[in-house]
Amino acid sequence: MANSIQNLLMQAQTAIDNALTDDEVKGFLSAFGYDDAALNAGKALLDEAVQLNQKQLKEYGDQYSATQEFTSKWETAKADYTRFVKIARVAVKKDPAAYQKLGLSGPRRQSFSGLSAQMDKFYTNALADSAILAALGRFGVTQDKLTSGKQNYDAAKAASVTRQNEMGEAQQATLARDKAVEALEDWLSDFIAIARIALEEKPQLLEKLGILERS
Repeated sequence: MANSIQNLLMQAQTAIDNALTDDEVKGFLSAFGYDDAALNAGKALLDEAVQLNQKQLKEYGDQYSATQEFTSKWETAKADYTRFVKIARVAVKKDPAAYQKLGLSGPRRQSFSGLSAQMDKFYTNALADSAILAALGRFGVTQDKLTSGKQNYDAAKAASVTRQNEMGEAQQATLARDKAVEALEDWLSDFIAIARIALEEKPQLLEKLGILERS
């Protein structure tokens, strides 16, 4: 897809630029409706397609960077939380209420939203309960460590929001790019068809426009 779009932009650039700058070519084309105004209309379509294609590439680059950032922060947050859960299951194993408050029963969820809910419950209740903090502290999980873990989790949540925003912007940029490319492709198709007629006895001028003779 990317290569075909790039090829279209290059083909249109050659055809339009040479049609606008070569007086001989322009003389033949103008008799078939492609005067300066018509050619400049095509150039405007080309300029828009080029601009939107560049924007689309940038937005997908931003999305890729945001995804990498999120993945890194999320792996850190999961590693902290997984370690804390393992220790907490030992620390409060004789305290059913604390076990329930920390959400220690059952497996950890695999989805981002599911595991986020479990992390929220764990950090909120652990940091708000002095008895739980004391129990965890016996095994080296201090309040500072829990706070650091929650900060890593909060950073991952923020990175997830950024990634979602970048994904939306990339999708919108693609839709806009595709619409502009479609309009340019339609214009170029008509132009090439008419150019073949206008320059059928001037194959060298067709070649100037990047239009190869049909075999």
